This record gives sequence, structure tokens and C-alpha cells, in this order.
Amino acid sequence: MAENENNQNGNAAAAQGDQQQGPMFALQRIYLKDTSFESPKSPDVFKGQWAPKITFNLNTSNEKLDEGVYNVVLRLTIEAKQEDAIAFLVEVQQAGIFTLDRFNEGDLERALATVCPNILFPYARETIDALVVRGSFPPVMLAPVNFDAVYAQSKAQKEQQGQAAPQA
Repeated sequence: MAENENNQNGNAAAAQGDQQQGPMFALQRIYLKDTSFESPKSPDVFKGQWAPKITFNLNTSNEKLDEGVYNVVLRLTIEAKQEDAIAFLVEVQQAGIFTLDRFNEGDLERALATVCPNILFPYARETIDALVVRGSFPPVMLAPVNFDAVYAQSKAQKEQQGQAAPQA
């Protein structure tokens, strides 16, 4: 019986060791890397009725800082045009330092492209809204972004381009 208890305790310790060896994700820091607000046609832009055409661009990048530690940067650009003139242009680079340790290559790529930007996006959205309102424009309410869909679309495009490339 004592032998059986030792085996059970040994199995429990092994299971705990396996859990400690699994992937680890942690947020170390979120910070504003860069921001810019321009309103080149002020104050003339405030004279007419406000009916802008708004364009929205986003991209992400990441770099390895240390073993299992990554810096992820989410770049958002919002441009509002009133007729043919730029009413305002906002650029925000929201960044974070994340620990992603013991991930396999595919899961690491996915986490850096989806999980990390999902964490950063609300901070960038708030910064953009605050800058636009301080510029005396109506708030810009950015809808949430499905980074999983953006990642899947990007992967599909890369695969399609890879298949379309001529074989040497």
C-alpha cells in the first residue's frame, strides 16, 4: 500500500511538473510608443457640415527582446477627409512587452499576431478617441477588431502568393 501511495504522489508531482513546463503567457508592460495628431486645414475645416470620409489602417509588428520576451507594436492610422482636404490624421503606436515562453512556433506566431494586439487595441482606441476630441472633432468610435480573422486572412494571402510564385 505504501508503494502505491508513493506512485500516486510521484504521478501528482510529475503532473505538476508538466503543468509548469507548458506554455506561459504574461503581460509585463503596456506603453504608448508614438502618437501624432495633425489637423492641417484648421480652422477652415470647422466651417462646413461635418461629413468626412474616414480611412482606417492597422498593422502589427513584433521583435524578440530576450528568451521568451517579445515587444509587440500595434500601429493604427485614422485619416478623416472632408471633401478632398484632410481634416485630421491620427497615428498611434501602442506597444506592449509580453512573456511568451515555451510556445511551439505556430502557437507563438498566432499569439503574437492575435492575443497581444487584442490586449493593446483598447488602449490605442482610447488614445485615438481622446486625441480626436481634443482636436475639437466628434469622437471616433472604432469598432473592435477580430485579430484572429485578420491573422487568418494574412496567412491565406501569404499561402496564395507562395503558390502563385513561379518555381525555379
